[in-house]
Amino acid sequence: MSTTTLNQTNDLFQLKEYDESHKFEKIATEIYDDSDKASLYVAQEISKLIVLRQQQNKNVVLGLATGSTPTKVYDFLVKFHKEGLSFKNVITFNLDEYYPMEPDSIHSYVRFMNEHLFDHIDVDKKNIHIPDGTVNKDNIREFCDNYEKKIVEAGGIDIQILGIGRTGHIGFNEPGSSITSKTRIIRLDRVTRLDAASDFFGEENVPTKAITMGVGTIMNARKVILMAWGEGKANIIKESVEGKIKESIPATFLQEHPNCDFILDQAAASSLTRISTPWLVSECLWTDKLIKKATIWLSEKLNKAILKLTNEDYNEYGMGNLVAEIGSAEHINLKVFNQLQHTITGWPGGKPNADDTNRPERANPAKKTSLIFSPHPDDDVISMGGTLLRLVDQGHNVHVAYQTSGNIAVFDDEVIRFMEFAREAQKDNPEIQAQVKKVREFLKNKRPGQVDSHEIQQFKGLIRKGEALAACRYCGVKEENAHFQNLPFYETGTVKKKPYSDADIQITYDLLNKVKPHQIFAAGDLSDPHGTHRVCLQVIYKALERLVEDGAEWLKDCYVWLYRGAWQEWDISDMEMTIPIGPKDMARKKNAIFKHQSQKDAAMFPGNDEREFWQRAEQRNKETARKYNALGLAEYEAMEGFVRYKFN
Repeated sequence: MSTTTLNQTNDLFQLKEYDESHKFEKIATEIYDDSDKASLYVAQEISKLIVLRQQQNKNVVLGLATGSTPTKVYDFLVKFHKEGLSFKNVITFNLDEYYPMEPDSIHSYVRFMNEHLFDHIDVDKKNIHIPDGTVNKDNIREFCDNYEKKIVEAGGIDIQILGIGRTGHIGFNEPGSSITSKTRIIRLDRVTRLDAASDFFGEENVPTKAITMGVGTIMNARKVILMAWGEGKANIIKESVEGKIKESIPATFLQEHPNCDFILDQAAASSLTRISTPWLVSECLWTDKLIKKATIWLSEKLNKAILKLTNEDYNEYGMGNLVAEIGSAEHINLKVFNQLQHTITGWPGGKPNADDTNRPERANPAKKTSLIFSPHPDDDVISMGGTLLRLVDQGHNVHVAYQTSGNIAVFDDEVIRFMEFAREAQKDNPEIQAQVKKVREFLKNKRPGQVDSHEIQQFKGLIRKGEALAACRYCGVKEENAHFQNLPFYETGTVKKKPYSDADIQITYDLLNKVKPHQIFAAGDLSDPHGTHRVCLQVIYKALERLVEDGAEWLKDCYVWLYRGAWQEWDISDMEMTIPIGPKDMARKKNAIFKHQSQKDAAMFPGNDEREFWQRAEQRNKETARKYNALGLAEYEAMEGFVRYKFN
């Protein structure tokens, strides 16, 4: 039985139907297939209100956010403007700004908003308000008070859009912020600064302070829309939506807002109870995939091997109807155990002359052409190095496509080291000597966060290319099978990338059509905090779509496998192929990772995990093996997991 609840705030009106599956959620949540569809919805909500207020001859006051989350919303708003939507009646107030910060800095939110939205629409410049990162520190309190007054004078914020930080911060309201806090200067949490380190080319360059709207300012908005994309936000979304209200997670305050929606993609919603464990919420339609997920969850919850689970175990944890449907715990256990056992293979290219009925890969052709896409020049060996080595050892024709140059992840000292080598090796070459001098001069005078010259970007790209070739040689991949795509979307010299274009898709299309692989391996590691993995995967998908449309015959005999490892791992319930890695091959995998010397000891952009990439990879691979063993399967040193993507 469902009931309806009514929310009305002026012309922001919502009629919401209660759904029992949402019973653990204290904030209204909407889940979309992907961030594009979710962003379109948010942009449409904003544009509807703009049009409505234009008909009423009234203004709209928008609270705007920065960062990667809202960029697609701004893209859609720009598109709507080109199609006729006017922003003449729009007044905007941005959430925050780093302090100190010059407005023309590449890190400035003034510049961000101009580049992503304001320069492309007809909003009146006097209606744009962004916290001033240049205000004298003695005048900050007065500035903040005036910012609050301007919001009130404008009539209050109609729609406030938000992202969410890993600590649960909204705006720059860090843990400990009060629900009544107003616009003020704050000191940034170390986790926040660490997350921003990549944008500033190192944590040491990130400002320690910021000016932000307060939680109270946000709570006064008539409507709040918080957006979150990707698995990396899943846990904090669950805490914010289902947890208790607490100052240590400022986003939980939004539970008390009368008109707040969380707009999520599937990945960001993945930890919500109704998604992760729907059997705890209501009756389920038991598909094979859900049965597998639920049984593994129960096994891990009770610390029991799958074959030891009983009818009583299932009943106690909301799965009595599953037992009634299947017949007994024993039947369920055996079904799931066999599914898991069939994912394990030491033959990632298929086992020749074997019955492949229950194997993840085909037996024929016995020798396959395998194409491994690596978003950065080291993702291949970090994430699936053991599988790559196995494919080479078993005689398959292995190609590696390095999708981006990875040049922004090289420290300046590495460039100097290589240039000094060139200077010593070419003492009699005046051109080389002049070039070395020029590079050293640029780097000596380089300001924190300054974009490298095109020349230095190229040098950094060459360093990573050389490391990738060294890793290929070590693994036995022919050098002519190493393809350096240098996709254009990446080549900005900054962490912020351009949207992918037809050029990126065409480069990938051409390579696929040239190699005609039987197997494609691609990074499905979508929690990469900089978004490069996500874009690289979308480019591959788009290229495959075109090939299907163009009737590429070879695609009919091609499997696509998605790997993870640098930032996260697949859930055991999702894995469809797992490759055991013995101690010897794990050592070889680490040696291949070590070939990427510029990323050794300290990576430029470590994300929220400060360990070296080889340590992360080893721990994840060993943890996968431990989980398989705990479920009652054979014990291995380590395992790499894959999920199959079916495109035809």
